[in-house]
Amino acid sequence: MGLIDMEALNLDISADADHAIVWQNNRLYLLDQRLLPEQERYIELQSCAETSAAITDMVVRGAPAIGITAAYGVVLAARAGYATSPADWRQLMRPDLVALGRSRPTAVNLRWAIERMEEVIRELPDGDPEAGLLAAAMRMHQEDVEANRRIGAIGARLLGAPTSVITHCNAGALATGGYGTALGVVRSAFSAGLIDRVYADETRPWFQGSRLTAWELSRAGIPVTVMTEGSAARRMSEGGVGWVVVGSDRIAANGDVVNKIGTYALAVVARYHGVRVMVAAPTSTIDMTVRRGSDIPIEVRSPEEVLNCGERRFGAPGVEAWNPVFDVTPAALVDVIVTERGAVHMPDAKKLAELMKT
Repeated sequence: MGLIDMEALNLDISADADHAIVWQNNRLYLLDQRLLPEQERYIELQSCAETSAAITDMVVRGAPAIGITAAYGVVLAARAGYATSPADWRQLMRPDLVALGRSRPTAVNLRWAIERMEEVIRELPDGDPEAGLLAAAMRMHQEDVEANRRIGAIGARLLGAPTSVITHCNAGALATGGYGTALGVVRSAFSAGLIDRVYADETRPWFQGSRLTAWELSRAGIPVTVMTEGSAARRMSEGGVGWVVVGSDRIAANGDVVNKIGTYALAVVARYHGVRVMVAAPTSTIDMTVRRGSDIPIEVRSPEEVLNCGERRFGAPGVEAWNPVFDVTPAALVDVIVTERGAVHMPDAKKLAELMKT
């Protein structure tokens, strides 16, 4: 796994948010989101183990993007297994799939993508499995882009009059197969003249808002202002903000939403100020196997991510840090969940069950 100069390789891709995950020349390339916006560089992945490491190390992040990347990782695992033993490739790739499934514990799209690819594996005839699995992964990738565009169109219509919005973390094209969920809504709404400005929480400790969301929006010509999470209440109190628009890494059957840490606080503040909360996510993010958000495992990462900023340490010697990556926003604080199948207003278990039957 290494950084690639795409121009030197003469590959037909561009370093932008809509091309953050690329399969080309029988290889998987990921735009390294850890380096943005200072560097726009790709990493070439040659194995499923490298794919798992890229997910864990935050080269790629965002639930839909993790799922798509994992699907391509399955292709790489099958390729390696078949090259080793054409008769036993299914058994040989099992350890790779187990490791891949453990790379991030909270985003349900990871499990969903692996299970979908396993269904394809079971149906494949004897012979080289790569073409069949690659077709399935590429189909999953394209379906996500199409779903995001539908989410964008549905969410934009719900905004009503032109307004400014607040978003948290990054739920744009970088976090998906392309176009974005929350930022897909923003892109569609801006094209329709419904967005005045986007206020992007900086999103500690990885600064996805200031590094990634602001980069995406500025590239798209959408007015964006970065602010600290602690500024949201003040911004809302001054008026002009009609919506909070965020994505999700997993939605429980009752409508509780797991998203980047700080989303819960933002939703509480929004309710106090009469600002509506929209969660934009594909139905693959809805996990009907868990009843409520408290049943979802919350990833806790290294304290060093909080105590350090880049390579510089800010924490005092000997102090501890707590670094949960996600929190649970109760369904009661969510005004609408927007999916590619439609919008669920004031979500609850009954409404989500009806949505998932369609």
